[in-house]
Amino acid sequence: MSGHSDDSETKTGDDRGTDSDGPIDPALVPRAEDAHLIIGGRVTVPVLAFAVAILASIALAWVYAIGGQPQAEGIFLALALAGIGIGLVSWAHRFLPAEEVEEHRAPLASPAAELEALEDDLDLADEEVGRRKILVRMLGGVAAAFGVAVLFPLRSLGPRPGQGLTTTPMGKGVRLVTPEGSPVKPGDIATSGVLTVMPEGHLDDANSPTLLIRLTAQQFGPQTSREGYGLGTLVAFSKICTHAGCPVGLYESNQGLLFCPCHQSTFDVTKGCKVIFGPAPRDLPQLPIGMDDDGYLVAEGDFERPVGPGFWTQDRDS
Repeated sequence: MSGHSDDSETKTGDDRGTDSDGPIDPALVPRAEDAHLIIGGRVTVPVLAFAVAILASIALAWVYAIGGQPQAEGIFLALALAGIGIGLVSWAHRFLPAEEVEEHRAPLASPAAELEALEDDLDLADEEVGRRKILVRMLGGVAAAFGVAVLFPLRSLGPRPGQGLTTTPMGKGVRLVTPEGSPVKPGDIATSGVLTVMPEGHLDDANSPTLLIRLTAQQFGPQTSREGYGLGTLVAFSKICTHAGCPVGLYESNQGLLFCPCHQSTFDVTKGCKVIFGPAPRDLPQLPIGMDDDGYLVAEGDFERPVGPGFWTQDRDS
């Protein structure tokens, strides 16, 4: 009877965690120190990336605030976007693994080593949750800093154009001068001659280039000029093509034709610079001219209508 008592003894708690195949592989038992290293690695890359993005966004906003510098703006914008991208991708890859993992399942009765490892993992879980809160806050900081930086480029759009696209510095009594700034008299333009002039004091205004053209008596007719806009056979028209804004600088004096070198639009000066060929949608606007008390040419007002391409001021259906 006593010889069989050893086989019927109840297993102790330490023996419950084994199966008939032998002891559990130690590699399957998580170690607390390894988990800590992994968690630390998970946090480091995204946190650093988000930190770079925040600093770059603040630097970008500062560059915009002091007036802007294209190279610096490009560098800081690239760093901010790269930091956001690397942080999000790293966070997703490290914290949200996509692979499926199958783990060997030991008997339900866990050995003491596994229970101790579980307690260590639970302790580390609190630390991991705290680190994730840090990441969420860092991501929020990136969004706030980058959002502020994005607002500054709106300032670069500048003020509303207002009347800037429909008027020029030409006005009553404004002297017409050469691109070098010299005033012009009617006698300075020979018959069949052409001269580019600008309003005095506005030599850099892009909407103001004007062509003074002196036609022959035979070329000048009732359709050549609006009433009160010419000075004898001398007329003035905008030099800006109404198609794409190119300078209309080629004059064929025998026929009184102006050519745009960009797309070959052709304007008949003898008929008030009417479009006779090419894609230009409108005639060239005429400038009223006269003389001041010193005998110099002056504008008697602004152009009859807005200069330049028609899409600035005209309806699409007109």
